[in-house]
Amino acid sequence: MEIEEQIKKWLLDEDCLREMKYDENADFHFIVEFPKENIMDVVKPKDKDCIIIACATQVAPQHLDLMKSTDVKTQKDFILELNFGLNNFLVDFELQINQNILQQFVVTEQIFNDGLTKHEFMKTMKRVFKAKLHCIWLIDKKFGSLNDFTVPSNENDMFL
Repeated sequence: MEIEEQIKKWLLDEDCLREMKYDENADFHFIVEFPKENIMDVVKPKDKDCIIIACATQVAPQHLDLMKSTDVKTQKDFILELNFGLNNFLVDFELQINQNILQQFVVTEQIFNDGLTKHEFMKTMKRVFKAKLHCIWLIDKKFGSLNDFTVPSNENDMFL
C-alpha cells in the first residue's frame, strides 16, 4: 500500500483525520486532531523519504502579558529551561522569541519511510503532543495560572 493511503487509513482508524490540505511543497498534507482539540500536521515533503509530524502553537495573549510583566532574568531563565525540556523529548523545535518573550513554538519530528509503522507513527504523534504540553505547563508554572486559561491556539499550517 502507498504511504499516503497507509497513513490516511491509520488516521481514519484512530478517528484523527480532519482534512486533507493542498500543499505545493508536499506529496500530501493531512490536518489531524490528536488528541481531541489539538491540531497537528502530517506532511510528506516532496522528494523526501520521510513524513513530518508537526504542531505549531501561538502563546495565549494573557500569557504574553504575564511574561512581559516579569524581569529579564526570569524571561531568559524560562527560555533556557524550555530549550532543555524540549531537548529531552528528542524532537525538533523552533521557538519564535521577541525581546525574550516566547511568541510561538513549533514542535516537529520526522519518521523515515523505512521505519514507518503504525506503532512508530502513533508514538511519534504522542511525543510531539507531549512536548507541546510541556511548553504549556512550563509557561503556566513560571508565569502563573490564568483563571480563564485555555490551551493556546494551534496554527493549521506547518512551516515547510
